[in-house]
Amino acid sequence: MTTREYAIRCIRDEAEALLDLIPLMDENLDSAVELIYNCHGKVIITGVGKSGHIGAKIAATLSSTGTPSFFINPLDVFHGDLGVMTRDDVVLAISNSGLTDELLRFIPMVLHMQIPIIGMSGNPQSLLAKYSTYHLNVSVKKEACPLNLAPTSSTTAMLAMGDALAVALMERRKFRPQDFAQFHPGGELGKRLLTTAQDVMRTTDLPVISPDMHLGEAVILVSKGKLGLGVAVTDGYIAGLITDGDIRRAMEKWQAEFFDHTVTDIMTVNPKTVSPQTKISEIQAIMNRYKIHTVLVVDDKRHLLGVVDHYACMI
Repeated sequence: MTTREYAIRCIRDEAEALLDLIPLMDENLDSAVELIYNCHGKVIITGVGKSGHIGAKIAATLSSTGTPSFFINPLDVFHGDLGVMTRDDVVLAISNSGLTDELLRFIPMVLHMQIPIIGMSGNPQSLLAKYSTYHLNVSVKKEACPLNLAPTSSTTAMLAMGDALAVALMERRKFRPQDFAQFHPGGELGKRLLTTAQDVMRTTDLPVISPDMHLGEAVILVSKGKLGLGVAVTDGYIAGLITDGDIRRAMEKWQAEFFDHTVTDIMTVNPKTVSPQTKISEIQAIMNRYKIHTVLVVDDKRHLLGVVDHYACMI
């Protein structure tokens, strides 16, 4: 067997191990989700070795999706870190065998503090499973390692179960994209969900025209505005909107008579408008829904404040 074939078999074995998890997901998962959802404190995740690395990742995923969590090494508990735990917390303890010595020495302390334990192991008959409030079974038939020794399928199963737990909690909390952005303010998604129209709108040299202006004059102002549109305003209020497309269609329709018509004859009287506080993500949704490239930013009296085009949304 070639090295590539070994690599392919590894991925196939791990994929099969994940599918085998589905029948193991029982009422314990439902109960674990409810326990964490109703937790008034933190989710403290612990594990040793590779299980610990997986635990740290699960803690990061939970924290970024609305569940305050952090990882603690059970060895550190014996040197003062037990002080971070309270009765309002929940412990998620991870061990493939469910018999890890360092972890089992930590469990009595948790039980003494009357903190509920969610155990995650590949052995539902283990001591960890026995002393857990709820147990998540992540047993695998074999490791993807050719020697069936190195944690591969087992750690993949743990990671997937942690993700499943986080996703179930997101649904339970009705977690929204806006919530996600609050925990990821530096990313592209966060910028789109937190940036508002007033942050990106153009406010100077707006192509403002009057409804009774002849189209020949309006074309010049639309061209100078470089936005591909003109905003018809009467007494400070938006009366309508014309676009390059409106102008082209009017020229094709009226030809030589084009210059005899006014803005009123071709303008859209109810253009799409947003408030200065509208999120960029919402503006993008409006543009996609109505297949437009620009929205007008207005106050509560429909006074024109600015213009946001699709380029401004590409932050």
